[in-house]
Amino acid sequence: MAYNAFENFLAVVDKAAKAVGMDEQDYIAIKYPERELKVSIPVRMDNGSIQVFEGYRVQHSSSRGPCKGGIRYHQDCDINEVKALAAWMSFKCAVVNIPYGGGKGAIKVDPSKLSKSELERLTRRYTASILPIIGPEKDIPAPDVNSNSQIMDWVMDTYSMMKGYTVPGVVTGKDLDVGGSIGRPEATGRGVMIITLQLLKKLGIDPKGVSIAIQGMGNVGSVAARLLYEKGCKIVAVSDVSGGIRNANGLDMQEVLAFIGNKQRFLKDYNADNVEHISNEELLETKCDVLIPAAMENQITKDNANKLQCKYIVEAANGPTTKEADEIIDKRGIILVPDILANAGGVTVSYFEWVQNLQALWWDLDEVNEKLEKIMVKAWNELDDVANKNHLSYRLAAYVVAIQRISRAKKLRGIFP
Repeated sequence: MAYNAFENFLAVVDKAAKAVGMDEQDYIAIKYPERELKVSIPVRMDNGSIQVFEGYRVQHSSSRGPCKGGIRYHQDCDINEVKALAAWMSFKCAVVNIPYGGGKGAIKVDPSKLSKSELERLTRRYTASILPIIGPEKDIPAPDVNSNSQIMDWVMDTYSMMKGYTVPGVVTGKDLDVGGSIGRPEATGRGVMIITLQLLKKLGIDPKGVSIAIQGMGNVGSVAARLLYEKGCKIVAVSDVSGGIRNANGLDMQEVLAFIGNKQRFLKDYNADNVEHISNEELLETKCDVLIPAAMENQITKDNANKLQCKYIVEAANGPTTKEADEIIDKRGIILVPDILANAGGVTVSYFEWVQNLQALWWDLDEVNEKLEKIMVKAWNELDDVANKNHLSYRLAAYVVAIQRISRAKKLRGIFP
Protein backbone atom coordinates (compact mmCIF):
# COMPACT_ATOMS: atom_id res chain seq x y z
CA MET A 1 0.00 0.00 0.00
CA ALA A 2 1.31 3.45 -0.93
CA TYR A 3 2.44 5.74 1.88
CA ASN A 4 -0.28 8.23 2.84
CA ALA A 5 1.20 11.19 4.72
CA PHE A 6 -2.18 12.44 5.97
CA GLU A 7 -3.13 9.05 7.44
CA ASN A 8 0.29 9.04 9.12
CA PHE A 9 -0.54 12.46 10.64
CA LEU A 10 -3.98 11.29 11.87
CA ALA A 11 -2.52 8.17 13.50
CA VAL A 12 -0.05 10.27 15.51
CA VAL A 13 -2.80 12.75 16.49
CA ASP A 14 -4.93 9.93 17.94
CA LYS A 15 -1.96 8.39 19.75
CA ALA A 16 -0.92 11.74 21.30
CA ALA A 17 -4.46 12.63 22.38
CA LYS A 18 -4.97 9.20 23.92
CA ALA A 19 -1.67 9.51 25.81
CA VAL A 20 -3.02 12.48 27.81
CA GLY A 21 -6.62 11.23 28.07
CA MET A 22 -8.25 13.62 25.59
CA ASP A 23 -11.71 12.68 24.32
CA GLU A 24 -12.00 12.61 20.51
CA GLN A 25 -14.86 15.13 20.73
CA ASP A 26 -12.35 17.67 22.04
CA TYR A 27 -10.20 17.51 18.90
CA ILE A 28 -12.31 15.88 16.16
CA ALA A 29 -12.37 19.07 14.04
CA ILE A 30 -8.56 18.97 13.78
CA LYS A 31 -8.84 15.71 11.82
CA TYR A 32 -10.54 17.43 8.89
CA PRO A 33 -9.01 20.27 6.82
CA GLU A 34 -11.29 23.31 6.64
CA ARG A 35 -10.89 23.74 2.88
CA GLU A 36 -9.33 21.82 -0.01
CA LEU A 37 -9.01 23.50 -3.41
CA LYS A 38 -7.89 21.69 -6.55
CA VAL A 39 -7.22 23.78 -9.67
CA SER A 40 -6.22 23.11 -13.27
CA ILE A 41 -3.56 25.48 -14.56
CA PRO A 42 -3.34 25.94 -18.35
CA VAL A 43 0.02 27.38 -19.41
CA ARG A 44 1.15 28.49 -22.85
CA MET A 45 4.59 26.92 -23.28
CA ASP A 46 7.47 28.56 -25.12
CA ASN A 47 6.81 26.44 -28.23
CA GLY A 48 3.22 27.75 -28.45
CA SER A 49 1.52 24.58 -27.14
CA ILE A 50 -0.76 24.61 -24.10
CA GLN A 51 -0.05 22.29 -21.19
CA VAL A 52 -2.39 21.86 -18.20
CA PHE A 53 -0.93 21.33 -14.73
CA GLU A 54 -2.72 20.28 -11.52
CA GLY A 55 -2.48 22.51 -8.45
CA TYR A 56 -3.75 22.45 -4.85
CA ARG A 57 -4.24 24.72 -1.87
CA VAL A 58 -5.35 23.21 1.43
CA GLN A 59 -6.29 25.20 4.52
CA HIS A 60 -6.17 22.90 7.53
CA SER A 61 -7.06 25.25 10.39
CA SER A 62 -7.67 28.95 10.91
CA SER A 63 -8.71 28.65 14.57
CA ARG A 64 -5.60 30.48 15.81
CA GLY A 65 -5.18 32.95 12.95
CA PRO A 66 -4.68 33.12 9.17
CA CYS A 67 -3.51 29.94 7.46
CA LYS A 68 0.21 29.81 6.68
CA GLY A 69 2.26 27.49 4.55
CA GLY A 70 4.46 27.02 1.53
CA ILE A 71 3.87 26.26 -2.14
CA ARG A 72 5.65 23.12 -3.34
CA TYR A 73 6.58 22.44 -6.96
CA HIS A 74 7.08 18.69 -7.38
CA GLN A 75 6.05 16.10 -9.94
CA ASP A 76 5.10 13.51 -7.28
CA CYS A 77 2.92 15.64 -4.98
CA ASP A 78 -0.72 14.69 -4.41
CA ILE A 79 -3.67 15.91 -2.34
CA ASN A 80 -2.91 13.65 0.66
CA GLU A 81 0.64 14.97 0.87
CA VAL A 82 -0.64 18.57 0.72
CA LYS A 83 -3.27 17.86 3.40
CA ALA A 84 -0.58 16.42 5.68
CA LEU A 85 1.76 19.35 5.07
CA ALA A 86 -1.06 21.82 5.84
CA ALA A 87 -1.88 19.97 9.07
CA TRP A 88 1.77 19.88 10.12
CA MET A 89 1.86 23.65 9.55
CA SER A 90 -1.10 24.13 11.93
CA PHE A 91 0.72 22.08 14.54
CA LYS A 92 4.06 23.79 13.92
CA CYS A 93 2.56 27.25 14.43
CA ALA A 94 0.82 26.06 17.59
CA VAL A 95 4.01 24.50 19.01
CA VAL A 96 5.97 27.77 18.66
CA ASN A 97 2.80 29.66 19.67
CA ILE A 98 2.57 32.14 16.81
CA PRO A 99 -0.93 33.34 15.76
CA TYR A 100 -1.31 31.28 12.59
CA GLY A 101 -3.14 28.21 11.40
CA GLY A 102 -1.84 25.88 8.73
CA GLY A 103 -2.11 25.82 4.96
CA LYS A 104 -0.13 24.36 2.07
CA GLY A 105 -0.07 24.57 -1.69
CA ALA A 106 1.48 22.51 -4.47
CA ILE A 107 1.71 22.19 -8.22
CA LYS A 108 2.32 18.81 -9.81
CA VAL A 109 5.31 19.80 -11.96
CA ASP A 110 9.02 19.20 -12.38
CA PRO A 111 10.21 22.85 -12.46
CA SER A 112 13.62 21.86 -13.85
CA LYS A 113 11.88 21.05 -17.13
CA LEU A 114 10.37 24.54 -17.50
CA SER A 115 12.03 27.70 -18.75
CA LYS A 116 12.00 30.75 -16.48
CA SER A 117 9.21 32.36 -18.54
CA GLU A 118 7.12 29.15 -18.40
CA LEU A 119 7.67 28.99 -14.63
CA GLU A 120 6.51 32.60 -14.28
CA ARG A 121 3.36 31.98 -16.35
CA LEU A 122 2.62 28.82 -14.32
CA THR A 123 3.06 30.69 -11.03
CA ARG A 124 0.92 33.64 -12.05
CA ARG A 125 -1.92 31.46 -13.37
CA TYR A 126 -1.83 29.32 -10.21
CA THR A 127 -1.95 32.49 -8.08
CA ALA A 128 -4.97 33.75 -10.02
CA SER A 129 -6.68 30.37 -9.48
CA ILE A 130 -6.20 30.35 -5.68
CA LEU A 131 -6.61 34.13 -5.31
CA PRO A 132 -10.13 33.98 -3.80
CA ILE A 133 -8.87 32.12 -0.72
CA ILE A 134 -5.48 33.78 -0.06
CA GLY A 135 -4.62 37.17 1.41
CA PRO A 136 -2.70 38.69 4.34
CA GLU A 137 -5.69 38.22 6.62
CA LYS A 138 -6.73 34.80 5.25
CA ASP A 139 -3.89 32.60 3.99
CA ILE A 140 -0.25 33.57 3.45
CA PRO A 141 1.85 31.34 1.15
CA ALA A 142 5.64 30.98 1.33
CA PRO A 143 8.42 29.05 -0.45
CA ASP A 144 8.72 25.28 -0.09
CA VAL A 145 10.41 22.48 -2.03
CA ASN A 146 11.52 23.76 -5.48
CA SER A 147 10.05 27.23 -4.97
CA ASN A 148 11.97 30.33 -3.92
CA SER A 149 11.91 34.09 -3.35
CA GLN A 150 11.49 34.83 -7.09
CA ILE A 151 8.34 32.71 -7.18
CA MET A 152 7.04 34.51 -4.09
CA ASP A 153 7.74 37.86 -5.80
CA TRP A 154 5.58 36.72 -8.75
CA VAL A 155 2.79 35.54 -6.45
CA MET A 156 2.83 38.88 -4.60
CA ASP A 157 2.84 40.87 -7.84
CA THR A 158 -0.02 38.86 -9.37
CA TYR A 159 -2.14 39.26 -6.23
CA SER A 160 -1.31 42.98 -6.08
CA MET A 161 -2.23 43.53 -9.77
CA MET A 162 -5.61 41.90 -9.15
CA LYS A 163 -6.18 44.09 -6.09
CA GLY A 164 -4.96 47.30 -7.74
CA TYR A 165 -2.38 48.16 -5.10
CA THR A 166 0.76 46.56 -3.65
CA VAL A 167 0.07 43.94 -0.95
CA PRO A 168 3.46 42.71 0.30
CA GLY A 169 1.88 40.80 3.22
CA VAL A 170 0.15 38.24 0.97
CA VAL A 171 3.27 36.05 0.93
CA THR A 172 6.48 35.67 2.91
CA GLY A 173 9.91 34.59 1.74
CA LYS A 174 10.07 37.44 -0.79
CA ASP A 175 13.24 39.20 -1.91
CA LEU A 176 14.33 42.06 0.35
CA ASP A 177 13.67 44.69 -2.33
CA VAL A 178 9.96 43.83 -2.47
CA GLY A 179 9.28 43.51 1.26
CA GLY A 180 11.12 40.38 2.35
CA SER A 181 12.70 40.10 5.80
CA ILE A 182 16.39 39.98 6.46
CA GLY A 183 17.24 36.62 8.03
CA ARG A 184 14.33 34.76 6.38
CA PRO A 185 16.36 32.63 3.90
CA GLU A 186 18.48 31.18 6.75
CA ALA A 187 15.68 30.96 9.32
CA THR A 188 14.71 27.27 9.01
CA GLY A 189 18.33 26.09 9.10
CA ARG A 190 19.08 28.47 11.97
CA GLY A 191 16.12 27.07 13.90
CA VAL A 192 17.45 23.53 13.35
CA MET A 193 20.81 24.66 14.75
CA ILE A 194 19.17 26.30 17.79
CA ILE A 195 17.14 23.18 18.62
CA THR A 196 20.10 20.83 18.08
CA LEU A 197 22.15 22.90 20.53
CA GLN A 198 19.27 22.94 23.05
CA LEU A 199 19.05 19.14 22.88
CA LEU A 200 22.81 18.78 23.42
CA LYS A 201 22.66 21.28 26.30
CA LYS A 202 19.89 19.30 28.01
CA LEU A 203 21.98 16.13 27.65
CA GLY A 204 25.07 17.89 28.98
CA ILE A 205 27.02 17.38 25.75
CA ASP A 206 29.56 19.90 24.46
CA PRO A 207 28.71 20.57 20.78
CA LYS A 208 32.42 20.70 19.89
CA GLY A 209 33.28 17.44 18.18
CA VAL A 210 29.71 16.08 18.08
CA SER A 211 29.36 14.11 14.83
CA ILE A 212 26.45 15.06 12.56
CA ALA A 213 25.09 13.59 9.30
CA ILE A 214 22.71 15.70 7.21
CA GLN A 215 20.48 14.33 4.44
CA GLY A 216 19.68 17.15 2.02
CA MET A 217 21.84 20.12 1.06
CA GLY A 218 19.08 22.46 -0.04
CA ASN A 219 18.47 25.75 1.71
CA VAL A 220 17.66 24.17 5.10
CA GLY A 221 20.33 21.47 5.23
CA SER A 222 23.15 23.67 3.94
CA VAL A 223 22.41 26.49 6.41
CA ALA A 224 22.13 24.03 9.32
CA ALA A 225 25.42 22.41 8.24
CA ARG A 226 27.23 25.73 8.06
CA LEU A 227 25.96 27.03 11.40
CA LEU A 228 26.61 23.77 13.28
CA TYR A 229 30.07 23.54 11.71
CA GLU A 230 30.75 27.09 12.96
CA LYS A 231 29.73 25.93 16.46
CA GLY A 232 32.45 23.29 16.35
CA CYS A 233 30.34 20.27 15.39
CA LYS A 234 31.92 17.65 13.13
CA ILE A 235 29.86 17.17 9.95
CA VAL A 236 30.69 13.60 8.91
CA ALA A 237 28.27 13.16 5.99
CA VAL A 238 26.00 15.24 3.75
CA SER A 239 23.93 14.46 0.66
CA ASP A 240 21.87 15.99 -2.13
CA VAL A 241 19.69 14.51 -4.90
CA SER A 242 22.79 13.10 -6.62
CA GLY A 243 24.03 11.16 -3.57
CA GLY A 244 26.24 11.86 -0.59
CA ILE A 245 29.79 12.19 0.70
CA ARG A 246 31.23 10.96 3.97
CA ASN A 247 34.37 11.34 6.06
CA ALA A 248 34.35 9.89 9.58
CA ASN A 249 36.94 12.49 10.64
CA GLY A 250 34.73 15.35 9.45
CA LEU A 251 34.17 17.14 6.15
CA ASP A 252 35.59 20.57 5.37
CA MET A 253 32.17 22.21 5.20
CA GLN A 254 33.50 25.57 4.01
CA GLU A 255 34.95 23.80 0.99
CA VAL A 256 31.86 21.62 0.42
CA LEU A 257 29.46 24.56 0.64
CA ALA A 258 31.64 26.65 -1.67
CA PHE A 259 31.61 23.75 -4.17
CA ILE A 260 27.80 23.46 -4.29
CA GLY A 261 27.21 27.18 -3.65
CA ASN A 262 26.35 28.11 -7.21
CA LYS A 263 23.64 25.38 -7.31
CA GLN A 264 25.06 24.15 -10.60
CA ARG A 265 27.22 21.45 -9.04
CA PHE A 266 26.23 18.24 -7.26
CA LEU A 267 27.93 16.31 -4.50
CA LYS A 268 28.50 13.32 -6.81
CA ASP A 269 31.15 15.50 -8.50
CA TYR A 270 32.86 16.56 -5.25
CA ASN A 271 36.20 14.90 -4.53
CA ALA A 272 38.69 15.34 -1.70
CA ASP A 273 41.12 13.22 0.32
CA ASN A 274 39.48 10.59 2.59
CA VAL A 275 36.00 11.39 1.25
CA GLU A 276 33.88 8.43 0.14
CA HIS A 277 30.79 8.67 -2.05
CA ILE A 278 27.61 7.15 -0.62
CA SER A 279 23.90 6.90 -1.46
CA ASN A 280 21.17 8.81 0.40
CA GLU A 281 20.18 5.50 2.02
CA GLU A 282 23.74 4.99 3.26
CA LEU A 283 23.78 8.53 4.64
CA LEU A 284 20.80 7.74 6.88
CA GLU A 285 22.67 4.67 8.18
CA THR A 286 25.92 6.58 8.84
CA LYS A 287 27.43 6.21 12.32
CA CYS A 288 27.02 9.62 14.02
CA ASP A 289 25.75 11.32 17.14
CA VAL A 290 23.04 13.42 15.44
CA LEU A 291 21.18 12.57 12.23
CA ILE A 292 19.42 15.50 10.55
CA PRO A 293 17.03 14.46 7.74
CA ALA A 294 16.59 17.69 5.73
CA ALA A 295 15.23 16.37 2.43
CA MET A 296 11.70 15.02 1.82
CA GLU A 297 9.06 13.16 3.85
CA ASN A 298 8.94 9.36 4.23
CA GLN A 299 12.74 8.84 4.46
CA ILE A 300 13.04 6.94 7.75
CA THR A 301 10.71 3.95 7.54
CA LYS A 302 10.20 0.53 9.14
CA ASP A 303 12.64 -0.81 6.53
CA ASN A 304 15.64 1.24 7.65
CA ALA A 305 14.84 2.37 11.23
CA ASN A 306 16.69 -0.64 12.66
CA LYS A 307 19.77 0.21 10.58
CA LEU A 308 20.23 3.75 11.93
CA GLN A 309 23.51 4.26 13.79
CA CYS A 310 22.74 7.64 15.38
CA LYS A 311 21.95 8.53 18.99
CA TYR A 312 19.69 11.50 18.23
CA ILE A 313 17.52 12.67 15.33
CA VAL A 314 16.57 16.29 14.66
CA GLU A 315 13.98 16.49 11.87
CA ALA A 316 14.69 19.40 9.53
CA ALA A 317 12.39 18.11 6.76
CA ASN A 318 8.61 17.86 7.05
CA GLY A 319 7.44 14.35 7.93
CA PRO A 320 10.69 12.45 7.25
CA THR A 321 9.80 9.65 9.70
CA THR A 322 6.82 7.28 9.42
CA LYS A 323 4.79 6.25 12.46
CA GLU A 324 6.09 2.66 12.18
CA ALA A 325 9.68 3.95 12.19
CA ASP A 326 8.86 6.14 15.21
CA GLU A 327 7.94 3.06 17.23
CA ILE A 328 11.21 1.33 16.31
CA ILE A 329 13.22 4.47 17.12
CA ASP A 330 11.47 4.75 20.52
CA LYS A 331 12.22 1.12 21.36
CA ARG A 332 15.86 1.61 20.39
CA GLY A 333 16.17 4.58 22.75
CA ILE A 334 17.06 7.07 20.01
CA ILE A 335 15.93 10.55 21.03
CA LEU A 336 14.03 12.30 18.22
CA VAL A 337 13.10 16.01 18.07
CA PRO A 338 10.13 16.31 15.68
CA ASP A 339 9.81 18.48 12.59
CA ILE A 340 6.98 20.58 14.01
CA LEU A 341 9.47 22.10 16.44
CA ALA A 342 12.86 21.55 14.81
CA ASN A 343 12.07 23.23 11.47
CA ALA A 344 9.70 25.90 12.80
CA GLY A 345 12.32 28.64 12.42
CA GLY A 346 11.15 29.28 8.86
CA VAL A 347 7.52 29.94 9.72
CA THR A 348 8.57 31.97 12.77
CA VAL A 349 10.61 34.41 10.67
CA SER A 350 7.86 34.33 8.02
CA TYR A 351 5.62 35.60 10.81
CA PHE A 352 8.17 38.36 11.49
CA GLU A 353 8.16 39.27 7.78
CA TRP A 354 4.34 39.46 7.75
CA VAL A 355 4.33 41.66 10.88
CA GLN A 356 6.93 43.98 9.30
CA ASN A 357 4.84 44.16 6.08
CA LEU A 358 1.66 45.04 7.99
CA GLN A 359 3.42 47.71 10.05
CA ALA A 360 5.69 49.01 7.25
CA LEU A 361 8.62 48.76 9.67
CA TRP A 362 11.91 46.91 9.17
CA TRP A 363 13.97 45.02 11.74
CA ASP A 364 17.72 44.45 11.50
CA LEU A 365 19.33 41.00 11.47
CA ASP A 366 20.24 40.97 15.17
CA GLU A 367 16.63 41.74 16.10
CA VAL A 368 15.28 38.99 13.83
CA ASN A 369 17.76 36.37 15.09
CA GLU A 370 17.28 37.33 18.76
CA LYS A 371 13.48 37.09 18.48
CA LEU A 372 13.79 33.76 16.63
CA GLU A 373 16.04 32.27 19.29
CA LYS A 374 13.77 33.49 22.09
CA ILE A 375 10.69 31.85 20.53
CA MET A 376 12.49 28.58 19.63
CA VAL A 377 14.08 28.18 23.08
CA LYS A 378 10.75 28.90 24.84
CA ALA A 379 8.99 26.34 22.64
CA TRP A 380 11.75 23.77 23.33
CA ASN A 381 11.42 24.27 27.11
CA GLU A 382 7.61 23.91 26.96
CA LEU A 383 7.94 20.75 24.87
CA ASP A 384 10.56 19.29 27.23
CA ASP A 385 8.24 19.99 30.19
CA VAL A 386 5.26 18.22 28.60
CA ALA A 387 7.44 15.26 27.58
CA ASN A 388 8.86 14.85 31.10
CA LYS A 389 5.56 15.33 32.95
CA ASN A 390 3.68 12.84 30.78
CA HIS A 391 6.57 10.43 30.07
CA LEU A 392 6.16 10.96 26.32
CA SER A 393 8.49 11.03 23.35
CA TYR A 394 9.20 14.51 22.01
CA ARG A 395 7.03 13.72 18.97
CA LEU A 396 3.96 12.90 21.06
CA ALA A 397 4.66 15.81 23.43
CA ALA A 398 4.77 18.24 20.47
CA TYR A 399 1.47 16.88 19.15
CA VAL A 400 -0.08 17.18 22.62
CA VAL A 401 0.99 20.85 22.86
CA ALA A 402 -0.44 21.55 19.40
CA ILE A 403 -3.70 19.64 19.85
CA GLN A 404 -4.39 21.35 23.17
CA ARG A 405 -3.67 24.86 21.84
CA ILE A 406 -5.73 24.45 18.66
CA SER A 407 -8.63 22.68 20.37
CA ARG A 408 -8.73 25.32 23.14
CA ALA A 409 -8.98 28.07 20.53
CA LYS A 410 -11.71 26.18 18.70
CA LYS A 411 -13.64 25.56 21.91
CA LEU A 412 -13.42 29.21 22.98
CA ARG A 413 -14.61 30.38 19.56
CA GLY A 414 -17.39 27.79 19.37
CA ILE A 415 -18.98 26.17 16.35
CA PHE A 416 -20.62 28.57 13.85
CA PRO A 417 -23.56 29.05 13.42
